[in-house]
Amino acid sequence: MNKKEPKKQSTLKKTLLEWGAIGAVILTLYLTGLHTEVIGTMQRAMLWTGLFDAKPVATTTDGPMLSEADYRFEMITNDDERQLFEEYKGDIIFINVWASWCPPCIAEMPTIESLYTELSEYDNIRFILLSMDEDRESAVNFMEGRNFTLPYHFPASRVPSMLRSGVLPTTYVISAEGQIIYKNEGIADYSSTAYRDWLIELAGDANPD
Repeated sequence: MNKKEPKKQSTLKKTLLEWGAIGAVILTLYLTGLHTEVIGTMQRAMLWTGLFDAKPVATTTDGPMLSEADYRFEMITNDDERQLFEEYKGDIIFINVWASWCPPCIAEMPTIESLYTELSEYDNIRFILLSMDEDRESAVNFMEGRNFTLPYHFPASRVPSMLRSGVLPTTYVISAEGQIIYKNEGIADYSSTAYRDWLIELAGDANPD
């Protein structure tokens, strides 16, 4: 009998056990719902360390104009109040469409929180975090569990076609005139200085006085 045969069988058995253990961990994460948090944490670490370059390009694009019908879009705030999108008309609006079950959304949310905090003194820069969670409690638990101060919303009527995308997260910036001047599908690091300064410049242009 070949003496190498037992060694090969032992190596194969060890490999199968290792992959079996990995598979069990992955399955456990999915069954418990923790896989979203784990993946999101990994992506967030990659953002902060620079291993994943996701700095948004702070440039104005010539997007479509929102219609009067679009401004009649109704939302429910995190304080459970109904609010018309029209209330934001005339301001610079940063809109992030997200969900608590979306790992890239989880990863980029702290960068949006940072942007929101740094721009808190600008009354004409408004933030809408539009949750696509079917279970609102999941979004509430996510935001409150991390002590985020960002205002978040839930659709109370059909989301305007201009703000619908097949990708989560998707971020838009709407000008004071009602034009979509920025759209990014996928994860980004919105804590960048260049992006913050770009929004401040837009706000200054919106209120030249």
